[in-house]
Amino acid sequence: MGFCPIKNVIICCTCAFLLMFNKCYTMEVVPFSLRYYNRNVPINQGDNMIINFATRMASPSSLCLLAALLALISWQAMASDPSPLQDFCVADMHSPVRVNGFACLNPMEVNADHFFKAAKLDTPRKTNKVGSNVTLINVMQIPGLNTLGISIARIDYAPLGQNPPHTHPRATEILTVLEGTLYVGFVTSNPNNTLFSKVLNKGDVFVFPQGLIHFQFNPNPHQPAVAIAALSSQNPGAITIANAVFGSKPPISDEVLAKAFQVEKGTIDWLQAQFWENNHY
Repeated sequence: MGFCPIKNVIICCTCAFLLMFNKCYTMEVVPFSLRYYNRNVPINQGDNMIINFATRMASPSSLCLLAALLALISWQAMASDPSPLQDFCVADMHSPVRVNGFACLNPMEVNADHFFKAAKLDTPRKTNKVGSNVTLINVMQIPGLNTLGISIARIDYAPLGQNPPHTHPRATEILTVLEGTLYVGFVTSNPNNTLFSKVLNKGDVFVFPQGLIHFQFNPNPHQPAVAIAALSSQNPGAITIANAVFGSKPPISDEVLAKAFQVEKGTIDWLQAQFWENNHY
């Protein structure tokens, strides 16, 4: 297995698993191929992996193994909001049907108001104690966003205010500064944890990749700042790191957190006793 790059570990491990079942599979050169594409690397860099293989099925179990391989290879193609299969699928908020997203309202009952909200995103918002206010417009406010894979937010920053480190588990974010200056950044995943940061001025744009911890800070002690963010999900979600770690209900064991942060338990107890206010409204 030394020929396999680490990032293709899913394919490699699956192939190794299949080779264990010598009754089911014999490797040879045939026209049939499967292609694994790592979405984190552009195609034009040639970073693709082609697996050519044939199956000589000796038992029905080999069909199950092949299905499992196909599922593992294709999972990334389904790792985002479902694509619409019709012009629109306005969310039926009262439907008893539980699906990934919302069931569709009868098209005969749809009207223009299902795609509209008088959000007043041009109006300044009051900020909280960390100095920010996120006004999110997602499928919960505009039912017509269901299956369309997009939402928008206005973010207000007080002088020296911040939108603290957080993640969006289901969306990439693209942020545009409308007023003021922002220091922004995101941190890559383990093991490198590299910080990519930039100072943005009015009209500047910055992208935060899906799932990565990121933040925005207004460094001006006298002037507020405003930004608009577009997110690639009808319901991007937000996990504010400090709130989740120190404000969970019930609380995470102080022994666990003291060990994780390498501090005394008394420090963790003090942090957990604070009021961790949500800045998403």
